[in-house]
Amino acid sequence: MRRTAPIVAAAVSTAAFLLVPTAAPAHVFQAATPGAAGLGDSYLPQAGNGGYDALHYDLDLDFSPATRTVDASSTMRAKATQSLSRFNLDFEGPEISRVKVDGRPAEFRREGQELVITPSRPIQSGRTFEVEVAYAGPLKEINDAGLGRYGWLPTVDGAVVMSEPDGARSFVPVNDHPKDKASYRVRVTVPKGLTALASGEPQGPERTRDGRTTSVWRSSEPMASYLLTVAIGKFTVKRSTSGGLLNITAVDPAASADDGGLHAKTAEVTAWGAKLFGRYPYSSIGGIVDKVGVGYALETQTRPVYDTGVPATDLIVHEMAHQWFGNNVSPGDWRDIWLNEGFATYAEWLWDEQHGGPTAQATFDRYYAAPDSNRMWKKPLPGDPGRNDLFAGSVYTRGAMTVHALRTALGDDDFFKLLKQWNYKYAHSHARTADLLALAEQISGRKLDGLFNSWLYTEGKPPLS
Repeated sequence: MRRTAPIVAAAVSTAAFLLVPTAAPAHVFQAATPGAAGLGDSYLPQAGNGGYDALHYDLDLDFSPATRTVDASSTMRAKATQSLSRFNLDFEGPEISRVKVDGRPAEFRREGQELVITPSRPIQSGRTFEVEVAYAGPLKEINDAGLGRYGWLPTVDGAVVMSEPDGARSFVPVNDHPKDKASYRVRVTVPKGLTALASGEPQGPERTRDGRTTSVWRSSEPMASYLLTVAIGKFTVKRSTSGGLLNITAVDPAASADDGGLHAKTAEVTAWGAKLFGRYPYSSIGGIVDKVGVGYALETQTRPVYDTGVPATDLIVHEMAHQWFGNNVSPGDWRDIWLNEGFATYAEWLWDEQHGGPTAQATFDRYYAAPDSNRMWKKPLPGDPGRNDLFAGSVYTRGAMTVHALRTALGDDDFFKLLKQWNYKYAHSHARTADLLALAEQISGRKLDGLFNSWLYTEGKPPLS
C-alpha cells in the first residue's frame, strides 16, 4: 500500500513518451502507485480505501450456526481511479485461502482491518477489474468501547448484520465507507429449517439440497456497505405488494407471536414519506424483527432490523425515513451523521403533526424549554459529536431541532421543497452539511450560516430568530 511503483511500469511509461511525436499523445500511461489505506474520514480515517470505485459485490455465504462458521467467497467489481500497484479492502473476517485479481492469483497480507492486495500486474487507471477473496472460519462481531456491538451479530438460532458505521468488514471484504456505494448480490446457504434474508429483493425461490437451503438476494440500487444486512434464523415471513413495491417482513417467533402490524404500517409510512421526501428510492420495503440484544434498531437498506420486539410506530417512521435520509443520501463524512439522525427524528415529529399528535412546533418548544444547564446545550454537539458520540442524544434531538429551526427560517413551501430537492440532487450518493447549507440558501435566497453554526457547532442554547 505504501510501496513505490514497480520499475517496469515506469519504464513502459518512459518508452511510450519517447516514441510519441510532439503532438498530444493518443494514450497517457500513469505510473502505478498504491491506493490509499483510507478515505480520510474525520472519525474513521481507515474506513474505505482509495484508488478505485467499487461497482458491485457478489457475496456467497455458506453459514453453519452450530459452529458460527462460514465458508465464503466475495467478488468485487471496481473501476480503477488511478493506476494501481496494489490496493486495500477493509476486512476483519476469518482466514483467507486465496485472492485473485481478474482470475490471476494475487499476493495479499493483512494489517489490522486492512487486506492489502498486490495484483500480478498493475491495474491501469480507468480499467474495470475484479477481485475475488475466498475465506472460511468463525465470524465475530465488532465490540467497540465507544460504538458498542455491531457488524456480524450472533443470535440464538443464527445471526443478523447491523453494521453502522463500519462493520461490514466483519464478514465481507469491502470498501467500507458511505462515499463508495455499490450494488450487491448475496447468496446465502443455511441448514434446512432456517430462513435467510438480505437487503434488496429475492432472486427466485429458495432451493434445498442435501439438507441445506440457499436463497439469493439482489440490491440493484447503490448501497453503502454499512446498510447491507443478512439475517439468518427462524422467522415468520410475510410478503405482499404495496404501491408497486415488494413488501417483505420477517419476525422471529421468539421475539413476537405475530408482526404486530409491522407489515401494514411499513407500507403506510413509506407511502407517507414519498409524499414529503420524494419518490421512494428503492424497489422493496419491509423489516426484520430478531432477538439480537444490542438495544437499537438499524435502517438497513430496504429492510430495517428491529431488536427484540415489534417496533412502535415512531420507530418505524424513524427507520423508514432513513431510507431517504442516510440511505439514499448518505453522509460523506461520519462527522455529518446529524444529517441522518436529525432528519429521521424530525420525520417522527412530522408524522405526529399530521396524525393527530403534537405539532412539530410544540415538540420543538418542549425541548427548547430545557434550562441552559441541560446537557443538550453542551458537548457533544450534533454537527461535530466526535467518534465515540456518533449516537449521542444531541445528534438526534438537537439535530431535529436544527431541522425545525431551518423550517421556521425557510417557511413551509421552501422547506418541503428542500427535502425533495436534497433527495433528488444527491440521490444514491453522499453529501455533507455544507451541501445542505448551500442548497437551502439557493432555494431560499437567504444566508443561513449563522443558523447552522449556532445550532450545530456552538455550545449553549441557540437564540430564536
